[in-house]
Amino acid sequence: QVQLETSGGGSVQAGGSLEVSCLASGFTSKYYRGGWLRKTQGQDLEGVAAIDSEGRTPYAGSVAEQFTITTANAASRPALIITLQMNNLQPDDTAMYLCAAEQSTSLLNWDEPPPSPLYSAWGQGIQVTVSS
Repeated sequence: QVQLETSGGGSVQAGGSLEVSCLASGFTSKYYRGGWLRKTQGQDLEGVAAIDSEGRTPYAGSVAEQFTITTANAASRPALIITLQMNNLQPDDTAMYLCAAEQSTSLLNWDEPPPSPLYSAWGQGIQVTVSS
C-alpha cells in the first residue's frame, strides 16, 4: 500500500517561493504517477502538476511557468520524494495542497495532470498562503 507523508508549505508574500514535498513509500511496481493537487474554498480539487516513472510532467496551464515537479530517491529509506517547487506565488495560489499517487500506471498521453479520482493514495493536505 502506497503511503504519502507531506511537508513544507507555509506563508509567503506575493512573488515569493515555497516548496511542498511528499515522501512516497510502499510502491510495488516500478511504474507510477505522482501528483500535486490543490483545493481552495468553494472550488473543486484541481490538479496542478504530475510526474511519472518515465519522467513525464504535465502541468496545469495556469502554473506551467511557475511550478516545477521533480522526484528523487530518499537517502535513508526505500521511498520517493515528490517535490513541487512553486515560484512567483500569487494570492490566487493560496490553497490546501495535496500529494497523491497511483502505481502500475503512467502519464502517457496526458497533456494535463490527471483528476483526483485517478489517484488512490493521498497524503495530508498542506496549507499554502500567499499574501499581497
